[in-house]
Amino acid sequence: ITAEESEDEPPSREERADTRLGARDAPEGYSNGAVTEEAEGDRRRDEEEAEQPDQTPVLSNKPRKKKKKRKTRKTLAGETLEDNDLEDIDSLLQKIEDTSGLWQQTQSGIIADSRPLLYVEHRNLNPENELKRYFGARTVLGDQRPRQRQRQYVRSTWLTVPKNTWPRYGKTGIAMQLMDTRRGVQYFTFEHHREYQQVQFKFLDAVESMDPNNIVLLLQMNPFHVDSLLQLSDVCRMQEDQEMARDLVERALYSLESAFHPVFSLTSGTCRLDYRRPENRAFFLALFKHLMFLEKRGCPRTALEFCKLILSLDPENDPLCVLLMIDFLSLRAREYTFLIRMFQEWESHRNLSQLPNFAFSVPLAYFFLSQQEERSELELSQAREKAARLIQLALVMFPSVLMPLLDHCSVQPDARVANHSFFRLNAQISQPPTLNQLTCLYVGRTHSLWKDPAVMAWLETNVHEVLCMVDAQDPLVEESEHKRKMRYQSAPRNIYRHIILSEMKEATAALPLEVTSQPVMGFDPLPPLDSIISYTRPERTTHPSNESTLSLFFRSLLPNFNLQDLRPDGDEEAGAGQDLNQGVNRLMAAMRDMLANIQFQEPPRDDNPEGDGDWD
Repeated sequence: ITAEESEDEPPSREERADTRLGARDAPEGYSNGAVTEEAEGDRRRDEEEAEQPDQTPVLSNKPRKKKKKRKTRKTLAGETLEDNDLEDIDSLLQKIEDTSGLWQQTQSGIIADSRPLLYVEHRNLNPENELKRYFGARTVLGDQRPRQRQRQYVRSTWLTVPKNTWPRYGKTGIAMQLMDTRRGVQYFTFEHHREYQQVQFKFLDAVESMDPNNIVLLLQMNPFHVDSLLQLSDVCRMQEDQEMARDLVERALYSLESAFHPVFSLTSGTCRLDYRRPENRAFFLALFKHLMFLEKRGCPRTALEFCKLILSLDPENDPLCVLLMIDFLSLRAREYTFLIRMFQEWESHRNLSQLPNFAFSVPLAYFFLSQQEERSELELSQAREKAARLIQLALVMFPSVLMPLLDHCSVQPDARVANHSFFRLNAQISQPPTLNQLTCLYVGRTHSLWKDPAVMAWLETNVHEVLCMVDAQDPLVEESEHKRKMRYQSAPRNIYRHIILSEMKEATAALPLEVTSQPVMGFDPLPPLDSIISYTRPERTTHPSNESTLSLFFRSLLPNFNLQDLRPDGDEEAGAGQDLNQGVNRLMAAMRDMLANIQFQEPPRDDNPEGDGDWD
């Protein structure tokens, strides 16, 4: 084996010279240390190599091939990673995730995070990271790595990953401005430039035409118009083209993220957007639609992160009412501690226990925590006690949830529960319509989480405990009934907006008539009544419904013709108007005469009508 074929090449003379130079430049404190000894050893080896001839045997006259060095990449810690070791990045990220969580132990025995509640992590916004944890990097990425090296340069984004199939991005006419800063919270808004406003007017015309092809034509000219992308995504989803629908939503998010203000932060939780401004609504809706696709794709952890992001943009008003689904995503992603922490921190000022989804999901989270064997016995017993107490309060407050939940889970209740008046059909009929919408939404969305036999056995035990409380005439039962009658009289507009966007059949069927009777546009469902309008659409010329046949005839020839514009106003010009009418009447009479005198010439007849059968 020759020297050049060895695995590790000896350092060249230039490298040894650099080493000696570094030794000379070393601080005085290290002059008698290992650096000086290494430099002295290199000097002796150089002298020996200069005196002795090269002992390497020459096997042929071909020039020697130098062995290529492996490419290395330096990490933040100064270590080097070879290309073969890049596949272990996922395991390194997992270790970092486990060690950088900033978890602390609380007095209640539940582990809590010291970061802000709505803190968003960038890496959790990428669904590929979650899929790689489930299936491995090789399965998810496949042969994408070599292709990505040849991909054209695009700007780095957090919400989506740009695709090569997308049109080339250019200036769209959307910008973001910083409006105000109060108490450490920054208020931003999107703005539409004049060019984008003109495209927006064309989009509204295309929507009113009720023809999706007009939106397709508009997108060919303006491939990153956000509202057109969202509206066409709904059309593709209705046509069962889920891949194209998801791609259009991601393109809309990319267009909006490219217009972010330099100070706007996705993770801090201190940046706000006002939903009352129409320019901001597209960002809320694009995030929500992307969240729904992620949940259906099997990425609940990523969907939860997007849900936190939507809530952080306007946590006080919650225009899309994501509080009605954040519990479901937390349970699916097994983020039980986050759900419990949110309930503990927000219950005092948001009354989350008055929402059926939190009333039932929080005790379910405590129950799942009580099943984790790695926790101490004290923590498990505390979790079991809280789970039992909270689920009993939920059953007393919302008895109409039990029977539909069991029906969706295909579980037949025992005779005592089925025959008791507290849980029978009367509980669903007597509740207000608004509460019926919330219960239908929760049951339709989360019934799959209750199908576990262990969960059903735990629920059955607590249902019998509640029946004992009802039979004993516990004052809590009567108090809860009074709360149900006094509250839930009318639902706020954001709940209706959430039900429409969620497209849950059980909840959509329970919507009131005043919501279902009005047209709902996918790009702006149920706009706020106190919207802040920055620019208005120019008024289109409307024609009166009582137009004459003459006016309709002329408009068929000239679309912009309006007989009303030709009529003078005022009594002093009545004579001029009369002359105009007389002139029009004479014109109509002349046209009638012309049409009456039109004669069609008959084709000449052949002398031989039978024909000779030959073709010329």
